[in-house]
Amino acid sequence: MSPQTANTYAHPENDLTPEVNYLNATKGLKSWLLTLDHKRIGVMYLVTILTFFMVGGLLALGIRAELFTPEGDLFTAATYNKMFTLHGAIMVFLVLVPAIPASIGNFVLPLMLGQKDVAFPKLNLASFWIYIFGAAFLVFTLIQGGVDTGWTFYTPYSSDHASGSVVLTLTGAFILGFSSILTGLNFIVTIHKMRAPGQTWRKMPLMLWALYATSVIQVLATPVIAITLFLLIFERILEIGIFDPSMGGDPVLFQHFFWFYSHPVVYVMVLPAFGVISETVSVHSRKHIFGYMAIAGSSVSIAAVGFLIWGHHMFLSGQSELQGAIFSFLTFGVAIPTAIKNFSWIATLWKGSIRWNTVMFYTLGFIWIFLIGGLTGLFLATMATDVHLHDTYFVVAHFHYVMMGGTLFALITAIHHWWPKMTGRMFNETVGKLTFWLAFIGYNLTFFPQFVAGTQGMPRRYHQYVPEFEVWMQASTIGSFIFGAALFIMLGYLIHSLFKGVKAPHNPWGAVSLEWETATPPIEHNFHGLPVCTKGPYDFDEIEEGA
Repeated sequence: MSPQTANTYAHPENDLTPEVNYLNATKGLKSWLLTLDHKRIGVMYLVTILTFFMVGGLLALGIRAELFTPEGDLFTAATYNKMFTLHGAIMVFLVLVPAIPASIGNFVLPLMLGQKDVAFPKLNLASFWIYIFGAAFLVFTLIQGGVDTGWTFYTPYSSDHASGSVVLTLTGAFILGFSSILTGLNFIVTIHKMRAPGQTWRKMPLMLWALYATSVIQVLATPVIAITLFLLIFERILEIGIFDPSMGGDPVLFQHFFWFYSHPVVYVMVLPAFGVISETVSVHSRKHIFGYMAIAGSSVSIAAVGFLIWGHHMFLSGQSELQGAIFSFLTFGVAIPTAIKNFSWIATLWKGSIRWNTVMFYTLGFIWIFLIGGLTGLFLATMATDVHLHDTYFVVAHFHYVMMGGTLFALITAIHHWWPKMTGRMFNETVGKLTFWLAFIGYNLTFFPQFVAGTQGMPRRYHQYVPEFEVWMQASTIGSFIFGAALFIMLGYLIHSLFKGVKAPHNPWGAVSLEWETATPPIEHNFHGLPVCTKGPYDFDEIEEGA
């Protein structure tokens, strides 16, 4: 038995019948903008997210160029504040939160379930356009001159300036929350109600477990930030004292609301990344995933515990020592399910038939980068060390290793892994592997020196700094431009593959999950017949024994 026939279908004789694929099933821009096809919606999300990533990345390069010297000689302090605020807001709300769930998740989730689409296709399209509508406010803010509050919008500064561009930015973030909630609801219903016959919870790919846990967080946490931003907007308009102490409000209350959402949303970014890595580690080492139920259970555990640890962002906000100790203990606790995943991935690689291709390179790069991010988080979870590291560049480095490095490297991994399925074309492996090393070295050179600068006391968000930190800032700036160059090279060879790439075989990686059972690229309705799941998504040994 070959990998293509690992599962059975109602009409297996028609399964690979040549047919118009989803990319050219209907022509014209309107057919894309009004499509109900989850695959096209996923592609539109991906293109839009990568466009915003380019904008946010260019802002980041501007910030790094400014910090190459300690004098602050490229931009004024006000311009610098606007740059890092918009960089953070764009990256968090427009890129990292929807990066994998909305783009890759939309494309692969129904395919992995053996279905023709998500449960609510029209709601799926509405989610995309709500995302575009919310993003328009942030883009308009950029055109209007930007905001300078910092991407966290901490009060009382943001409430004192909550007019004009700041209100537009807050409104955009408020609208974007509805897109996350609706996508999460759609995914939960689809996974619960639309699994293929024979696909029990224990036979679902771990990517689906990750998307499920992510969706639960989106549905439960996002309303909190939406209400918080809504209150911040109306505090100035109606002059109601909620966060502003001059009107009887409490600015620390905003921090509690903000981080009650924002810490779980970290896992909205990284849980799908964990799902991607679980797929690629197994497929590209040709070995059944080690500890399937432990990985699946750890995804749900992270989603649950993630709601209980927001206070570790606020050790210096005046909360009691008892509160700090509890939040510190719980933060250490969330490291356990994360460690389970890391050990399971390493055990899967052990004695596996590893393919040293571009996907595996980025998979291992993710494990390394997220491991650094996770271990450095333990220093910030400890109250004694957090007092000294709080608001230093150590936090910036940790934040980027976890959120940016983890999510971005997993997104790149996912794009390369499912690129043949999405486009029907193969990319250049040699260029891909060389670009990985450029990206990996550049990324670590960008952020690892910031750990050193932070431990030596360099504060974050400063426009100018003392010369003692110059060597670390210069190394960081050089690394950022190397990483940026790698991303543009990657964009180039992926676009080149669309026109000149070798036609992808039906199942180039020999994977056995359901998305690889359909045509490449998939037809508009995914499957001719109803697939019947007879094997698990990582049962490579059974396939090879029957070959």
